[in-house]
Amino acid sequence: MAKRCFLSAKIHGATITMANLEYRGSLSIDTKLMKQVGILPYEQVDVYNLDNGERLTTYAIPGAPGEICLNGAAAHKGKVGQRVIIATYMWLDESEAHTKKPRVIVAGKNNTVDEILECDLTPDF
Repeated sequence: MAKRCFLSAKIHGATITMANLEYRGSLSIDTKLMKQVGILPYEQVDVYNLDNGERLTTYAIPGAPGEICLNGAAAHKGKVGQRVIIATYMWLDESEAHTKKPRVIVAGKNNTVDEILECDLTPDF
């Protein structure tokens, strides 16, 4: 059976706190945010910059409280104070797609959890 790619985890509206060009790659994410949505260290993440439209794929590493840091070449894709969406995806077959729910949070001030969103798996179509 063919698998399809679905959203697994999303942190919406996190604020970039640092950009470190000299670090050798990755995205540092507040450890509490990673745990809240289930992003594991070294897991692939997509980053969508809400302020400039830039997009990139990298991997997550645990960061300090409140930290969202673009490291290495990713540092060119955003500036401190800009907001980003961080997302992971998973491949599921059709039966799994109706039982797995993505974990989605909206980041608040200082990159804390402002809201946890429930995702409906039974669309009206």
